[in-house]
Amino acid sequence: MTADDLKALIRTVPDFPAQGIMFRDITTLLANGEGLTAAVEMIAQRADAIGAGAIAGLEARGFIFGAAVASMLMLGFVPVRKAGKLPVPTIGIDYALEYGSSRLEIDPTLIAPGERVIIVDDLIATGGTAMAAAQLLRQAGAVVDRALFLIDLPDLGGAQVLRDNGIAVEALMEFEGD
Repeated sequence: MTADDLKALIRTVPDFPAQGIMFRDITTLLANGEGLTAAVEMIAQRADAIGAGAIAGLEARGFIFGAAVASMLMLGFVPVRKAGKLPVPTIGIDYALEYGSSRLEIDPTLIAPGERVIIVDDLIATGGTAMAAAQLLRQAGAVVDRALFLIDLPDLGGAQVLRDNGIAVEALMEFEGD
C-alpha cells in the first residue's frame, strides 16, 4: 500500500466536534488490517532509518502506533500518559490547551540518559501536546529530535512549532483545513 492508499482509508466526518471542523477519523484505517499493518511498517521504517533508541507514544492513539512500531523494531516503548494514570513516581509537565490546560506524565526510569527517543502519534494539529511531550522526555534525559505522525494538519501549524524547537517532523499524509 502507498501513503495515498492509506489516506483513502481515513474517514472525514464534517462538523465534528463542532460546526466547521472536518474530523479525520482513523478508526476506518485501524479496522483495515492491511492498512494498519502498512501504516505501522511505514512509520517503523522511518524510525529505524533515523536510529531510534526508544519510541514514545502519546495517550491514547499514539499508544496504538507507537507500541506497534516499538515492537516491530524490538525497541522499548515509553507511554506518555495523562495525569494520574501511572502507579509509580513520575515527572510531569503542564501545558496549555485551546480552552484550558492539561498535564502529561512519564516514568523517568524508562529512559536512559542520552537515549534517542522518537515521538510517534496519530496526528499533529496545533502541536501543543507533542511539544509538551518532547519537553517532558527531554527533562527525563532523552534526546528528542524527531517526531513521526500518521497525519499532519499543516494549516494548524503544529509541525512548525516542533520544527522551531529542534524537532524534525515527518507524516505519512496531510489533510488541508481544520
